[in-house]
Amino acid sequence: MKITELMDVDMVIPELNSKKKKDVLKEMVDCIVTKVPDIYGNELLRVLLEREELGSTGIGDGIAIPHGKIKNIDKLVISCGRSIPGVDFQSMDGKPTHIIFLLVAPENSAGVHLKVLARISRLLKDSGFRKSIIEANSSKELYDIIAQEDEKY
Repeated sequence: MKITELMDVDMVIPELNSKKKKDVLKEMVDCIVTKVPDIYGNELLRVLLEREELGSTGIGDGIAIPHGKIKNIDKLVISCGRSIPGVDFQSMDGKPTHIIFLLVAPENSAGVHLKVLARISRLLKDSGFRKSIIEANSSKELYDIIAQEDEKY
């Protein structure tokens, strides 16, 4: 399953305004809710924050992949956000997070959910891809970079 099948250009935030993890998650949730009205923002934010309490989804190299499962949706949804100055996501390497992919899955989607997480992780291992994301000038350019890289796999 391609990442671009689960998001569109309106789900890409080229410059997150928030500076703290909780506020970044809320900003990204708000973006998703405008496109997927079946998702209740407060519920999704609660699920994401509970997941963060288990351990940060900041995986290092400037990347975080917050994720959670909720009711009321029948397909996975992805949003991507970028913070040039970086956000403290309590990442494993202790460095600021610049690239955030937020994945929301239906409550009963264990297998597909894990496959998409793995796909996002695999794409983000490429330092050239990460550099391209950081250098993009707009939502459209960011989305196109993701789509182009997504086609390689």
